Amino acid sequence: MNRLPIVGAIVLVLAGCAASPALPAATQAGPPPLAASPAGPGYTDMVDHDWAQRTAEATGIPVLAVLAYAGAAIRAAEVYPDCGIGWNTLAAIALVESDHGSFGGSSIGADFTVSPPIFGAVLDGGDTEHIPDSDGGLVDGIKDFDRAVGPMQLIPQTWASWPSDGNGDGVGDPQNIADAAIAAANHMCRASGGMSTDDGWRRGIAAYNSGVDYLRKVATAAQQYVDQAG
Repeated sequence: MNRLPIVGAIVLVLAGCAASPALPAATQAGPPPLAASPAGPGYTDMVDHDWAQRTAEATGIPVLAVLAYAGAAIRAAEVYPDCGIGWNTLAAIALVESDHGSFGGSSIGADFTVSPPIFGAVLDGGDTEHIPDSDGGLVDGIKDFDRAVGPMQLIPQTWASWPSDGNGDGVGDPQNIADAAIAAANHMCRASGGMSTDDGWRRGIAAYNSGVDYLRKVATAAQQYVDQAG
């Protein structure tokens, strides 16, 4: 597999490869606490909002992003009970990919959608992977090649495999951090075979980006988040 350059927002790759056992893993956070009375139909509504607020204050992650990552972890536990992906791993991926939806001056709106939309580099085979257009520009806005989109930097092919609705509005959108976090969790859970072990965790991250530098950055951030949140 060709390694993608780490320039701006990182691009998601479809085919993962296992990292060396010498590479770091990260502590997976425990399941986020559930809300006593969910406020709506989305997975973000299932998260205890007091916990999310405390976690946001402790980590510096926007509270809406915390709700998105925690909701995705809850959903993954339902669909992939052996996966064990933690909210902190999703948070670490999003930090490296888009600084929690703030890349290029974007921000997360009340509906969990980032504005302006976030797009990665065109995957034309120059300094990137060569990925011909797969969506006619429907997802990424260009028709010659693909490019990653949204706060989790999902390529159109991956989004097509895992269209998701995390905030319960009935619409899946890769520019919506609640939706995109579920798609990312689906992708890593399926590719890893389970992320509760060191090797499984590395396989999941490698499915996102196989670079050694990338894995180290994600591992460091994931550990930092779980330490800060307590």
